[in-house]
Amino acid sequence: MDITIYHNARCGSSRNTLAAIEQAGHVPTVVDYLANPPSREQLRALIAAAGLEVRDAVRSKEAAFAELGLDQPGVDDEALLDAMVAHPVLINRPFVVTPKGVRLCRPFELVHEIL
Repeated sequence: MDITIYHNARCGSSRNTLAAIEQAGHVPTVVDYLANPPSREQLRALIAAAGLEVRDAVRSKEAAFAELGLDQPGVDDEALLDAMVAHPVLINRPFVVTPKGVRLCRPFELVHEIL
């Protein structure tokens, strides 16, 4: 099965998701999205395919979220996407893509829905 995980090795949820994929017998393509972030179009497609709103895919706990004013009322999806592309640390993780669908695997057990 062709599987891609947008991974951050410092994130427990991301590490657990990767481990669950491997324990299920798969060898995924691992994308270090901090070093190789998805394009704006790819990011928008991942979010849509996962059935999420853009705001659901932003890591609001990151310092950059408040520093960039993204916590202010009226910040729209386009501004959030721009911020995530410019500052990939703001992308929530891990996104996993398989032929069965796309999930933002928080909690990591959601990956089982698409394996």
